[in-house]
Amino acid sequence: MRKPIIAGNWKMNKNPKQAEEIVTELIPLVKEANADVVVCVPAVCYSTVANLVKNTNIKLGAQNVHWEVSGAFTGELSADMLKSVGVEYVIIGHSERRQYFGETDRTVNLRVKAAVNAGLIPIICVGESKMERENNYTNALVSYQTLIALKGLTNDQIKNCVIAYEPVWAIGTGLVATDEQANETIGVIRKAINDNYGKDVADAVRIQYGGSMNPSNVKGLMAQPEIDGGLIGGASLKAQDFSKVVCFDK
Repeated sequence: MRKPIIAGNWKMNKNPKQAEEIVTELIPLVKEANADVVVCVPAVCYSTVANLVKNTNIKLGAQNVHWEVSGAFTGELSADMLKSVGVEYVIIGHSERRQYFGETDRTVNLRVKAAVNAGLIPIICVGESKMERENNYTNALVSYQTLIALKGLTNDQIKNCVIAYEPVWAIGTGLVATDEQANETIGVIRKAINDNYGKDVADAVRIQYGGSMNPSNVKGLMAQPEIDGGLIGGASLKAQDFSKVVCFDK
């Protein structure tokens, strides 16, 4: 059985004082969770959150990482920099990075390899737009994105990665794929991994759903056999809401 993983993506929200308030409230609410718990916060909140979650079951995550160890890359952070402040997970290839900041499948792969080589666990985002789904490109697209992102990794490294299926049409829109749609597409992703890396790798990789999961729909989504957790946006910004998603089985 794969252990569920619920990760909150705060995006460009909250300052350190606000982060302290949320995480302080969250810690006792999720201490009995049967899932791995991650909060991916803005860079200005790293040190605050790292200190708060020390010796708890909550892990610190980042929202991006550069592929080089150092250099003239203004505004970027390397994997070693993230590790030095207590980051353990990092989101890579989120649709907003692809849409607004020129992220490509190639740069996603470079970032994934840099993260893995530094000992970070990547949360690799893949997913289709509304137009792509309506034109029946979903399966081919998510398979391609997944395999390109994992290119160059060993089987053991891939087993430790997390994939987040985030239908672009469901992010921040309030729209949610049906439980069956999400499960089916995640099954396609797992099959692509199985066909290229073998059953033991496919069975080990955790694949999240990342499209507007919240307290009202989490139980149905998490009841699906292929879904191993969620990458949570808006619902992660309130401790009570996020804890209900994390503790979906309570």
